[in-house]
Amino acid sequence: MTDAKSAFTLTRRDDGIAVLTMDVPGESMNTLKGEFADDIAQILDEVESDSSIKGLVLISGKDNSFVAGADVSMLDKCQSADEAEALAAGGQAIFQRMENMKITTVAAINGPALGGGLELALACHYRVCTDSDKTAMGLPEVQLGLLPGSGGTQRLPKLIGIQKAMTLMLTGKQVRPKQAKKYGLVDDVVPKSILMDVAVKLANQRKPNRSGPKLNLTGKLLERTPVGRNIMFSQARKQTNKKTRGNYPAPDRIIDCIEAGVSGKKGYQTEAHHFGQLVMTPESKQLRNIFFATTEMKKEKGVEGVDAGELKKAGVLGGGLMGGGIAFVTATKAGLPVRIKDIRSEGIANAKNYAYDLLMKKVKRRFMRKTEMQKQMSLITGTTDYSGFHDADMVIEAVFEDLDLKQNMVADVEKHCHKDTIFATNTSSIPINQIAAKAERPENVVGLHYFSPVEKMPLAEVIPHKGTSDKTISTTVDMARKQGKTPIVVKDGAGFYVNRILAPYMNEAANILLGGEPVKQIDDALLNFGFPVGPIKLLDEVGIDIGAKISPILQAELGDRFQAPDAFEKLLNDDRKGKKNKKGFYDYNGKKPGKEVDESVYSLLGVSPSQKLSHDQISERCVLLMLNEAALCLAEDVIRSPRDGDIGAIFGIGFPPFLGGPFHYMDSLGIKQVVARLEHYAGLYGDKFSPAPILKEMAEKGKTFY
Repeated sequence: MTDAKSAFTLTRRDDGIAVLTMDVPGESMNTLKGEFADDIAQILDEVESDSSIKGLVLISGKDNSFVAGADVSMLDKCQSADEAEALAAGGQAIFQRMENMKITTVAAINGPALGGGLELALACHYRVCTDSDKTAMGLPEVQLGLLPGSGGTQRLPKLIGIQKAMTLMLTGKQVRPKQAKKYGLVDDVVPKSILMDVAVKLANQRKPNRSGPKLNLTGKLLERTPVGRNIMFSQARKQTNKKTRGNYPAPDRIIDCIEAGVSGKKGYQTEAHHFGQLVMTPESKQLRNIFFATTEMKKEKGVEGVDAGELKKAGVLGGGLMGGGIAFVTATKAGLPVRIKDIRSEGIANAKNYAYDLLMKKVKRRFMRKTEMQKQMSLITGTTDYSGFHDADMVIEAVFEDLDLKQNMVADVEKHCHKDTIFATNTSSIPINQIAAKAERPENVVGLHYFSPVEKMPLAEVIPHKGTSDKTISTTVDMARKQGKTPIVVKDGAGFYVNRILAPYMNEAANILLGGEPVKQIDDALLNFGFPVGPIKLLDEVGIDIGAKISPILQAELGDRFQAPDAFEKLLNDDRKGKKNKKGFYDYNGKKPGKEVDESVYSLLGVSPSQKLSHDQISERCVLLMLNEAALCLAEDVIRSPRDGDIGAIFGIGFPPFLGGPFHYMDSLGIKQVVARLEHYAGLYGDKFSPAPILKEMAEKGKTFY
């Protein structure tokens, strides 16, 4: 037996099979740490020197996970690329030693086996996993601006084929048990109750003689001939660059490592070298910052020292796209029964169909069993009145933006639900204090603002008004988290945080368009900057009518810098609402719906398009206004910290993650430089570019946000 305080315990069974259990003390999930290298080496020495051991099973002592990856914080301690490269080479050496062992080794996987955890399993001769919903395998390093550095880029392609392996590594996608078996990633999928029995049985067998993955004819031509591989890698690079636009170095390096491995050119050395280089890039640094920030936020309560109330049932008012999405995440992620109310039974049917279609996709992809899908669907029920709402602990309102309607709903909920029922409003622009103005129990009223589509967008803004109770805030934050969201608590006020920083950015893009720049030029400039969608395209996606509604609310409360260009009026008079009515800036009726610009929009706006500005000039003008507004939000306590502001912008509107969010980005540019550029544009385009007082003060004192 090894030291009781160690993360590793070696147990010998009577049948000659040894079991190595990993259980990192004091942590909910296992992660691989640099200091474990000596422990593992010692255990391998012990196993190899004991001739009575015929096989080795690796299993987790945690009930919910195998190994969730390597400890990311150890990378921050690396002072140089050489140091990080040595870390990768050390991991490679240990896993290589495991692979070379004379006895048979088996990874018994239950729960997540991700990153270094999957690389550990790949170094074993067999892998068996449970059929649990929590079991998932993947190499998500690319999401931290890194690559799998302990042999993952070399072993995975040999096991499941180059194309499948490349897709998993370039996307960071996780695979579920059935899919893993189909790919050849695991040898068997079994119920948790017999995981150890099956693993022991495999450990008693000879090492497998694997001849590589089964491929169809096209696969063989692409993966097993030099010409095919050249075509495959060159296409992969082309597609990758189309997606990353050169902003993320990791995907290209991943392709390099795989290519080096299959062509026999020092694959492992290439992997360790590139890993070391990537650890030191600013992109990876910022992506790791996001990882640490979100991990930290998971531990926080809405109000420190105030526990969340227990939620057993939820209600949703409105069966539209937002209501359907909210009901879906409440039932499937939070696991709560949810009752939808809509004035029309078609609305309820639409919301239920929305959930059904999303779940059926998972069933078809073998992510979920049909019985599980049926169980989740049974949690969603509907009604055209308030029957079944009496025991709802939280009711989330998702109807259109109308103050009277929302106030009436508060009154209805107070009448039909119990006295502690929380009324959460998904308004995107109306201040919460106005919605709560006529409430009998204003302490139960709170804003809970989701982003569309709800099932995909990771952010939720929790907006208390002055009278919201601390208990309500903590319970709402807890609910958002259970729904799979990252919640930030923001101060009540027009636009809250995300829409407030988005509006000046969008308005400036419209001003640039009215100045004669082509739509495509503007959208491409911001795509190259790193946003997932250009601002003009975003207007079409969100709805031009919605954009037109929000601007006057912001202008009334926050001043003329929010004045929208006259373009909205002209567009709406021509019934252009965007994608939803197939009439906007882009053409939705041609051969490529939504891909080409509708040229008739230029004459409608009285513009002759011609390219005068560079991509950098366009992106700088739009982004500076967003940065300035974010700084004002911090100064006015709209957000609690720069960290919340960064996470809100990244998760709410897709601010480029590799730049770390508006506040990290301002720090990296230098606050003096931000102020200088704002003043430059204020000279050209007026007061809307006036630097926020907080920025001027910080520039004078040489301060930073972090």
